[in-house]
Amino acid sequence: MKTIAAYPVCLYIAWLLLLSVILFAVMGRDKRLAQARRRRVSEASLFLLALVGGALGGVLGMQIFRHKTQHTKFVLGFPALALLQWGLAIWLLLPD
Repeated sequence: MKTIAAYPVCLYIAWLLLLSVILFAVMGRDKRLAQARRRRVSEASLFLLALVGGALGGVLGMQIFRHKTQHTKFVLGFPALALLQWGLAIWLLLPD
């Protein structure tokens, strides 16, 4: 029986899902910190998490938490990264 490690595409998708969950949680935490007027998560950190695979979680976090929706770089950047990341996953899954 083969393990998930035998399937690089599955590992890539698992990575995207893991980072998306992490960025989603970080977006929620940053929103709560903003409401409490406490020290926030840096925008650079949010973008780094999106860049390394969590963009879909960032998009969902923006919508669900209504956070960073007035910042053009987030409104355009997170969805663009998510399309690239998940588009690659779909392309890799297509038969030859």
